[in-house]
Amino acid sequence: MQIYLPVAELSVNWLLLLGLGGGVGLLSGLFGVGGGFLMTPLLIFIGVPPAIAVGSEAAQIVGASVSGALAHWRRNNVDFRMGFVLLAGGIFGSTIGVQVFALLRKAGQVELIIALAYVVILGAIGGLMLAESVRAMRRQRLTGTARRGKLHQHTWLHGLPLKMRFPKSKLYISALLPFAVGAFVGLLAALMGVGGGFIMVPAMIYLLGMPTSVVVGTSLFQIVFVTANVTFLQAWQNQTVDIVLAVLLLVGGVVGAQFGARLGQKLRGEQLRGLLALMVLGVALKLAFDLVATPQDAFSLGGGRAH
Repeated sequence: MQIYLPVAELSVNWLLLLGLGGGVGLLSGLFGVGGGFLMTPLLIFIGVPPAIAVGSEAAQIVGASVSGALAHWRRNNVDFRMGFVLLAGGIFGSTIGVQVFALLRKAGQVELIIALAYVVILGAIGGLMLAESVRAMRRQRLTGTARRGKLHQHTWLHGLPLKMRFPKSKLYISALLPFAVGAFVGLLAALMGVGGGFIMVPAMIYLLGMPTSVVVGTSLFQIVFVTANVTFLQAWQNQTVDIVLAVLLLVGGVVGAQFGARLGQKLRGEQLRGLLALMVLGVALKLAFDLVATPQDAFSLGGGRAH
């Protein structure tokens, strides 16, 4: 059942990789996230070098996101105008991110930066989402409704120049705001091997003020193209995409995303946000523990393999 990964230079059970891809694809369709925030750490846990995990996972996210986006498009849950603005920012940010990744790798600091970025960003996002979802569920028990009222306060950010109407999301805000959100998420996609949905989804809900009904599909739409850009640049510039690993993860991810999109229709918004928050915090805690724990083998600090 073992298969050799030529770029990662190790043998792994191919059924395990298919299972990981399917599980993360399920999350993609369910929550509107690319799933890389879980898959990249999982690949590192099973011994894949972090740089290879980042590059190869970006390729897997492309397929899972295409599958999930198509499922939501059929349900008319995609705001394409907003998606294209987010995408423009994402392409800009991811292109810069790949250059930064190359510089960090040359300096020998990429693995530490990846781990620290996951701990800080996942911990902050997961904590905020969990607190909000708990408040919403408490309100539901007390009042019989989970309505959260106005999701965002109208600030000077929404009134910046280049205001656009987004009829599907019922918004009239500056296009610079979603462009900036997309650029930041694109930067993370390149540096962390993630689709960025775990930041994109909360930002679309709480910062941009989009209705939850169109957030998941719109997030997946822009993730498709941003991660495709990251995959191409990582393969061309950094040679960190293991095609065998990416294909196995991709097959599992495409199937899982379809099931996730169907399951997501059966859960309430606050339940979805709460589950996502718990998973985000779990990964952050595991990575934080690995950073401070004494390694079992003092000679295998870099990629989980002894040399």
